[in-house]
Amino acid sequence: MDSSTIASTPGWNLDRPFLTGRFHQLPMNSSDSGLEKPIGCYHTAIQELIIIDDLLSALVGIEGRYISIKRVRGKEDRIGFQVDASMDLTLQESAKRIFPLCESYLLINQFVESRSMSKNGLVNHAFAAALRALLLDYQAMVAQLEHQFRLGRLSVQGLWFYCQPMTGSMQALSIVIKKISAHNFVGSTVLNLLQSQAKAMAGDHVVRSLLEKMTQCANTAYLGILERWVYEGVIDDPYGEFFISENKALQKESLTQDYDAKYWQQRYGLKDDIPSFLATAAETILTTGKYLNVMRECGHNIQVPAAENSKLTSVGSNHHYLECVKAAYDYASGELLNLVKEKYDLMAKLRSIKHYLLLDQGDFLVHFMDIAREELTKKPDDISVEKLQSLLDLALRTTAAAADPCHEDLTCCVEKTTLLKRLNSLKDLEISQTVSDSNELEEQVTITGLETFSLSYKVQWPLSLVISRKALTKYQLIFRFLFHCKHVNRQLCAAWQVHQGVRRLDMQGIAIAVSSLLCRNMLKFINSLVHYLTFEVLEPNWHVMHNRLQTAKSIDEVIQYHEFFLEKCLRECLLLSPVLLKKVEKLKLLCLQYAAAIQRLITSSVDIPTTQIVSDGSVEIEKYKQLKLRSRSQTLKLAPENAALIESILKFEREFTSELQSLGPILSSSSRAEPYLTHLAQWILGVGKDQ
Repeated sequence: MDSSTIASTPGWNLDRPFLTGRFHQLPMNSSDSGLEKPIGCYHTAIQELIIIDDLLSALVGIEGRYISIKRVRGKEDRIGFQVDASMDLTLQESAKRIFPLCESYLLINQFVESRSMSKNGLVNHAFAAALRALLLDYQAMVAQLEHQFRLGRLSVQGLWFYCQPMTGSMQALSIVIKKISAHNFVGSTVLNLLQSQAKAMAGDHVVRSLLEKMTQCANTAYLGILERWVYEGVIDDPYGEFFISENKALQKESLTQDYDAKYWQQRYGLKDDIPSFLATAAETILTTGKYLNVMRECGHNIQVPAAENSKLTSVGSNHHYLECVKAAYDYASGELLNLVKEKYDLMAKLRSIKHYLLLDQGDFLVHFMDIAREELTKKPDDISVEKLQSLLDLALRTTAAAADPCHEDLTCCVEKTTLLKRLNSLKDLEISQTVSDSNELEEQVTITGLETFSLSYKVQWPLSLVISRKALTKYQLIFRFLFHCKHVNRQLCAAWQVHQGVRRLDMQGIAIAVSSLLCRNMLKFINSLVHYLTFEVLEPNWHVMHNRLQTAKSIDEVIQYHEFFLEKCLRECLLLSPVLLKKVEKLKLLCLQYAAAIQRLITSSVDIPTTQIVSDGSVEIEKYKQLKLRSRSQTLKLAPENAALIESILKFEREFTSELQSLGPILSSSSRAEPYLTHLAQWILGVGKDQ
């Protein structure tokens, strides 16, 4: 707590020490020592009366005529009492037996005054208040002894008899007080010290009962802080004594903005000094308050249990307080889970994200890729995100996606780097190994919007606890991979349409035959890859997560199951295996280069009006009725160019076959450690056999 906000101690507490009991700490003035005769000049009976009178004063921290207070210097400065050396030896020994009680009183009284100051915290305040009540009983005992002395019924032995029961208790308290003062303990450290000292006094029932009572009194203030936390989700801790800390610098808005946001993990955390009686329930207490805090920030009404047996008023051996904490946790967990599932409809949001980012319903994507083709073929810096967003909205409104009430939360974005670079930049992902030569692959293709386009999703609090920026980023990685696979598939389908049109012209030739077979194998490869990603990875894992979310008991379990789903999907989609991913990207690159080259091959063999070639290089199939073969003289004239293109097709065939053959063994060996690759490996090897 800021020292400027703590109430200051009144000046008279220092200026007038005789009003506060601090006078014995001042340097003693012995100028009056010659006014009293040595006590040894008196008869023993008179000495006893004098020493009893002085002892009664010493018991409340006041010097007598022949008993003085001295500060003893040493390793630990302490206050001590001493008697006139001329006193009868028997009386001296009797007085010295009572001095420890006098010293304990001084120490406790000083502690009560010092620890009642505002800066020492609520636990010390409560402990000091309990000690003050104890000192009132002690002073009442001294007053009764003085009354007996005035009636002539008290001897030194009788004084010792009455004081002896209090000595053990006061000394036990003084031990605790010395430790607290020496180390300036506050909060839970004081509670732990009191509890451990009570256990150490197990053999003395009276002392142990007193220490347990002091512990209960000191606990009262602490339990008040605890009660507000577990019943309201509020930390009412003006002196920083509670074992849960709050980092106000972390805001909930960071969940939707920062990939590495630590709001849920670090907004509230446990300190090191946890009360021993709450150690086993510390995590439950922390979680309970976090859940309540989320509901409070959502404006949800939090009903604090009104039953008296739900109040955290004491800590006893029956562990009732643990039952209260458990009940509060069950309430908070159930309420927050219902709030997220029912009011904010978490499952509907997740299903919507699945439709769009995992391409569960791809009709909108086909329409979007058709109308946004021109914009997506530009370089990332030249793309207008606003135009893409308007085209995306148009695609959503004109397809089945319009029936989804959450479709308006979908937005588009264009990344600046390729998928491989983006994966390498996310250090928290458990990537099996780095791709040291990834630049070799990336430099072979000009990056366009087709490689960097992605979708995003607007998520509001408290759903951002589950669908955070980190979770959305993982969804986007999967989407980019799927989206590019869809693009490759479309290009190969366009090339296949070209082959079908050429076949209608009954054109024969080695290039067309080889190209047709290669196109079929490429299509088989990319279709099998998409089938594997969607039907063997995403769908099964989604159903597992969906079933787990139905049985989740808390929001933490929901977050855990969702993160596990994303991590498993990333791994099984090859995104965390750079060697495999690089091989797949190389194969996709070959497919795209082949699809572009086949357009040039066809245009060199047939006359195609330039107006019939759409912007992505494909030929519209319905226009093939207008196609006609070149004349023999034109064909002979272009023979060298055709030969070069034929060689290019054969080169694509060799490279594609080689890449497939190199990918097969890698998949086969990896499938031993990663069983999910078995089906993909079998199919890839099957493609190789078809060559």
